[in-house]
Amino acid sequence: MAIHNIKELSIQINLNGLSFCILNRSQNTVDYLKTLDFKGKLSPFDVLNRLKTELIQNSIFSDDFSEIHVIHQNELATLVPADFYDESCKADYLKFNSKILKTDFITHDEIHINKAVNVYVPYVNINNYIFETFGEFVYKHASSVLIDSILQKEKPSEPTAVYVNVGLQSMECLVIENQQLQLYNYFDFYSQEDFIYYLLFVYEQLGLNAESTPIIFSGAISKNDDLYTIAYKYIRHVSFMPSEFGFKFHDEIETSDLHRHFLILNSF
Repeated sequence: MAIHNIKELSIQINLNGLSFCILNRSQNTVDYLKTLDFKGKLSPFDVLNRLKTELIQNSIFSDDFSEIHVIHQNELATLVPADFYDESCKADYLKFNSKILKTDFITHDEIHINKAVNVYVPYVNINNYIFETFGEFVYKHASSVLIDSILQKEKPSEPTAVYVNVGLQSMECLVIENQQLQLYNYFDFYSQEDFIYYLLFVYEQLGLNAESTPIIFSGAISKNDDLYTIAYKYIRHVSFMPSEFGFKFHDEIETSDLHRHFLILNSF
């Protein structure tokens, strides 16, 4: 690989869709950014087939990559304080919050900024295929990337805020106070009524004031969406994550709504 053309590939895996990002490290430029929406939840087997098709048919993935990053986005994850984490109890931590099988492979990420361990189930069939295709790679759970990224951006003087990363039929909610994570939760939703119910539930459970506590969105949401409209109806201060990633972007990439790619752009 030419030293002036060092590239990294990041792949975000969700049963509702896939995202791809190629970062040219030599030029500090995002060369490629794409999201595939499946219009519904597929099985891990079908997602793998869609991934294979995309990687085979698109010649851009035949480049040499210095690093491969894979993000597993699902509800099969739970946080444990690092001081209390016991490797032999991984399944016990997870089974209280998630429905898991005895055959599930369980792993973990360390979130150093939060002194926490994120225990989760990755898509093993996809990991195996990535390894066969590209060789060694790094993988993490989406919530690990999300929590680490948001805590790094938070400043001590900032007030309590609710951060919501919106997926196609899911959302990840974080509440941050004084640079400390107060809550992380994952919700599936199927209507805008579900969406606002869970948001207001978070506010209620933590005693937050919808008139003064801001909500900051990232992911698959824009000002023209019904989800944004209903959130703004009940919560006074609504905004989007700033599009500050420290990268330049190729001319063909639309940069007006970069908050939609917040997760994958923070995976490098």
